Amino acid sequence: MKLLSVILIFVAAVSCTIDKKLPEVVPIEKMQAIYDEVKTPYKYGLIMVPDSNKYKMDCPTIFRKDEKWVMTYIVFDGRGYETWLAESENLLNWETQGKIMQFSDTTDWDANQKAGYPSLIDYNWGESPVINQFNEKYWMSYFGGNSRGYEKGLLSISMAFTNENPATMHEWQRVEKPVLTSKDADARWYDNSTMYKSFVIEDKERLTGHQFVMYYNARGDSINPDRGAERISMAVSDDMVNWKRFGNQPVVNHHKGISGDAVIQKIDDVYVMFFFRANWPDGKTVVYNSFYASYDLVNWTQWQGAHLIEPSEPFDNLFAHKAYVIKHDGVVYHFYNAVDKLGNRGIALATSKDLGKSTVEFKSKKESGIK
Repeated sequence: MKLLSVILIFVAAVSCTIDKKLPEVVPIEKMQAIYDEVKTPYKYGLIMVPDSNKYKMDCPTIFRKDEKWVMTYIVFDGRGYETWLAESENLLNWETQGKIMQFSDTTDWDANQKAGYPSLIDYNWGESPVINQFNEKYWMSYFGGNSRGYEKGLLSISMAFTNENPATMHEWQRVEKPVLTSKDADARWYDNSTMYKSFVIEDKERLTGHQFVMYYNARGDSINPDRGAERISMAVSDDMVNWKRFGNQPVVNHHKGISGDAVIQKIDDVYVMFFFRANWPDGKTVVYNSFYASYDLVNWTQWQGAHLIEPSEPFDNLFAHKAYVIKHDGVVYHFYNAVDKLGNRGIALATSKDLGKSTVEFKSKKESGIK
């Protein structure tokens, strides 16, 4: 009888655990605590700039490998995007290594656009953001296309991979075809025009029922796809190659302008999505970085308080956006894109502790001819 009672108690406990539903909304007190933890009021300044205004640096992704810091970023040169690599000893001083995905003079679907973002980076806040393997490969999602120009033509998402050290200079291999495209038979109303940046994490708790989750930017509309807003949506996979859309609605949607470039960290029991907002119809509201929070990777609560980053300095007085945020040795590092009013575009850094000021400056003093 005693044994039966123990078994019943155990079964009841397991049942309660299985049936327990995570909250869909993060309370304001928790949101405030997250803001207080991640805010970076000290702008260190520019850390990476191109050789001239002809080139536009964009979208830093940071990870740790072999006791050094590694950054991937993308560069637009008038033809399209390529993916580059840099390294650092201290997160402040960076040295460019070269290209890891570049133009291919072929008829490939992605010949003129290869904008990459490393996948499966550890996201536990304050811990080393190491990059992990799956099936003995390192992975990178990217958007590609074969049209020349700034985000022109049909842009689709695919995956690249390497068996080599991701912190070293070499060309990454690519799967043959896009894994998500606006022309797919199951394309949704919100991604039926074109696709942009993506970010892939492992769903360690299988909250989505799948091993991997992709958050991706896409533009679309049920009536006029090419005039739709840009939103953040979800896809899932169990093998990093075959992806399917998750749900029938975007997870971040402001209906107008751009909501994009999700990057995920986990602070205690809450997932934090850093993102940016841009291109309001009024043409006046600043471009800024902020965050959402979630318990289940699906339902996200928006922070309604002060922006994390917005234009305030000569080097970012047009745009201050596109975040990558980590915490190391008690200091929060907020990497972001800085664009000045001449169109110079580089990578800047803000921190939670005053680390002084960078001496890096944009090299161009005149407006770019790139449109």
